[in-house]
Amino acid sequence: MPRGDLFPEIGPFETGYLPLSGRHVMYWEQVGNPRGRPVLFLHGGPGAGAGAVHRRFFDPDFWRIVIFDQRGAGRSRPLGSLEDNTTPDLVSDIEVLRRHLGVDRWLLFGGSWGSTLALAYAQAHPERVAGCVLRGVFLGRAQEVAWFLDGMAAVFPDAHANFAGFLPEAERADLLGAYMRRLTHPDPAVHLPAARAWSIYEGSCSTLLPSPETVTSFAQDRTALGLARIEAHYFAHDLFLPPGGLLGHMHRIAHVPAEIVQGRYDMICPAVSAFDLANAWRSARLTIVPDAGHSALEPGIRRALVAAVERFRVGR
Repeated sequence: MPRGDLFPEIGPFETGYLPLSGRHVMYWEQVGNPRGRPVLFLHGGPGAGAGAVHRRFFDPDFWRIVIFDQRGAGRSRPLGSLEDNTTPDLVSDIEVLRRHLGVDRWLLFGGSWGSTLALAYAQAHPERVAGCVLRGVFLGRAQEVAWFLDGMAAVFPDAHANFAGFLPEAERADLLGAYMRRLTHPDPAVHLPAARAWSIYEGSCSTLLPSPETVTSFAQDRTALGLARIEAHYFAHDLFLPPGGLLGHMHRIAHVPAEIVQGRYDMICPAVSAFDLANAWRSARLTIVPDAGHSALEPGIRRALVAAVERFRVGR
């Protein structure tokens, strides 16, 4: 009988900090079965960081669960740093962590920006990837960034009005540039309010039904600063993706099995991106959850993700 929800709360059996380039230090942890099949959790954002709930998508008796906070995010240091913070840097960091832990191949599990990073890593190192479970697909295309910055006003005009209204009217024609100036300002009195406004906007649009708890979590200073500053930085640089984008390099992972889980009413990363990815990936199976938005913790999304991981456990 398929499992209906997340696994019980669990702590890590090992944690550590790993020095990287550019003064960055990565927080990482391992959870579950030390001799189990490796799975790597890739958090969203970029810049959001991972949390304890993310350990619970995996059966701890079977999986060796590896979780880390990407450069500038969560428990990694320094928080919000943009120095040497690009997609190729993050891909390199995953390889550093893999070698450090002695992992040969692992299942990749990532949602939103985590799906972007999973695809970028898989395309760079296909021999190290046993499969992918992706949620709320974000391909880093210009139209996806434009949708986030402006398009969501069609569905969430109130949240978007607050997002744009944080800025002086004269600066609202370039939301990304105006936010970048504030988010990179050295004074916390300038960058923290901007970070909260950006992060609350994202949190407000991430669930099918209003979720005050989600918005509150997005509004926390550490979460908001990492998410808003790093996300804006990546948006301003076309997500540091190669020419042709991710879809242009799908031939490298055509053989890699994949499960794609997508909320029908995902407003952060609309379903068309998941559809485009599935059409370009012959080894992928797409599951559309009919009553869900973007968040991995939407009831239908989390059930579909647990089921997708379980299918990899038994060989799909």
